[in-house]
Amino acid sequence: MPTLEELRQTRIQKLERLKNNGINSYPTKIRRDFEIKKILDKFWFWRITKKVFYLTGRIKNQRVHGKAAFFDLEDASGKIQCFMSPADLSSKKSYDEFIASCDIGDFVEVKGSVFKTKKGEKTLRIFEIRIIVKSLLPLPEKWHGLQDVEERYRKRYLDLLMNSEVKAKFLKRSAVIKELRNFFDERGFVEFETPMLQIIPGGATARPFETHLNALNLDLYLRIAPELYLKRLLVAGFEKVYEIGRNFRNEGMDAHHNPEFTMLEAYIAYKSSDYLKKFIEICFKQLVERVNDGNLAVEYQNNKIDFNGQWKEKKYDDLIKEFGDFDLAKKNLIQPTFVNNFPADILPLSKTLEKNYSQADAFQVFAGGLELVKAFTEQNDPLEQRRRFENQEQLREGGEEEAQRLDEDFLEALEYGMPPAAGFGLGIDRFTMLLTNSHSAREIILFPTMRPK
Repeated sequence: MPTLEELRQTRIQKLERLKNNGINSYPTKIRRDFEIKKILDKFWFWRITKKVFYLTGRIKNQRVHGKAAFFDLEDASGKIQCFMSPADLSSKKSYDEFIASCDIGDFVEVKGSVFKTKKGEKTLRIFEIRIIVKSLLPLPEKWHGLQDVEERYRKRYLDLLMNSEVKAKFLKRSAVIKELRNFFDERGFVEFETPMLQIIPGGATARPFETHLNALNLDLYLRIAPELYLKRLLVAGFEKVYEIGRNFRNEGMDAHHNPEFTMLEAYIAYKSSDYLKKFIEICFKQLVERVNDGNLAVEYQNNKIDFNGQWKEKKYDDLIKEFGDFDLAKKNLIQPTFVNNFPADILPLSKTLEKNYSQADAFQVFAGGLELVKAFTEQNDPLEQRRRFENQEQLREGGEEEAQRLDEDFLEALEYGMPPAAGFGLGIDRFTMLLTNSHSAREIILFPTMRPK
């Protein structure tokens, strides 16, 4: 069996032969009349009218039978079988040259019309064909395959090309983000973009990535959350704001954590955490239904999770008593569940319950054992927020690198007055894991962070 490099050299030789024959295998101008899906959807029309048109795509599954050749032509919209013979081309030489030069994985431009084979398969009869991209490496199915998980992540472009189920997951991820935007836009929220490079990383308890801006000789941090900037927009007079974007945290990696990840954060003035519970429940139900073919139940890791049922309510302390450890408790929260009554000292940006100052006016949403949402009534008392930040600074001085930092500019903004508000963050990566039945976040992050090979 030839090595990968030997196969590559063979293709380079074919490329050189094409060049010597005056054929540019990477032309600038391409003709394409339709996507393949449009041909298949109205096949009867194209067949009756015998219309001739141009298609483009990648060659898959080439089969040569003497004086005839079949191959599948694939573009992003679909796939169609193609038939080619010397009798239909301008000359037998054209047929022989193409067969000698073309490989599976090459991109071609074809001119032809459609017919049905004796077996009833929709087929394109080719009258003209030319290579528009000569591939130098064979697709995985022609050599080792693409079965190693680490290799799939490193070469995601091949993973997407060869595995339709992987492609479907990322199309669903895109649909999730689109539907989230629709949901918030329909309700009068305004989407903003806040800084990813920050002088003081705030809005979450996490260790940041550090960098340096040479132009200003300034140390900066990749943001760990957009929260404090979105709250500044509440001070500025906006009442419904949200952002979908990347956050970066220099922490551990596992099935549920990647150093860079996608979050939605939203804030709404004059509301509290109680309002957010209903808001989030409505959001989830609409989103799941629209991206899950009308179904409100999803299969995740051998569990059926029903978003249409009655969401459960649990208290943090009760879960600790039952399981002894919150990480263990989370794994057992399979159906959609609100977890309430968190200790106030672990959520320094949240208000406390009016009847119990030791507990935060906050909740988290879990489903499938995954933490999906963190939400709370936002702290808007500037003096209390300063006290909370000072406590966090003491923790930092004691060695807790993840403790939050005192942000004087944010505190000054609060002193101008921030309206009462509620806010939450939704982890899009984990939510997509749930909706695609993926066991790891790396399955639904296009190019996850990997150790160099």
